[in-house]
Amino acid sequence: MIRTLQCEQWQAYRAIRLRALLEAPDAFGSTLAREEALALHVWEARVAQSVVSGIDCPLVADAGGEFVALAWVKVDADDPGIVNLFQMWVAPAWRGKGVAQALLRQATGWAVERRAQALQLGVNCANGAAMSLYARTGFVAVGVPVPMRDGAALMEQTMRLQLSR
Repeated sequence: MIRTLQCEQWQAYRAIRLRALLEAPDAFGSTLAREEALALHVWEARVAQSVVSGIDCPLVADAGGEFVALAWVKVDADDPGIVNLFQMWVAPAWRGKGVAQALLRQATGWAVERRAQALQLGVNCANGAAMSLYARTGFVAVGVPVPMRDGAALMEQTMRLQLSR
């Protein structure tokens, strides 16, 4: 079941975020070392702020009390017509079971509720499975790939799903 994180779930969010960074270090703009170094109050504040901001929506897939997937959607700071999708990750045992599609449906619905024109994300160009998932969902590549992180050889492709015209 896909649900929105609540304030009191910040520790579970931290655990799944760190698990994602450990399991798939090349899938994210951040790193495990950077996120592990964050003080606990930062994690708590991140989730608490998302609950009241109106521009954030942290999503998790909950399988009997265990978070098995994560995605975070947020209204773009520069263009409120765009909602960005970050932190998309599904635990290996849950891949291929429709969890990613369920997260994308929820994220898309949230973006539509905010009258966004597009849902946008960045994906590692070497992650063919993720690029394929997004393409099947209607996302198209925009622009040219850019480095994922300073000093990294990893390249990230921006992909966009048009929601309205």
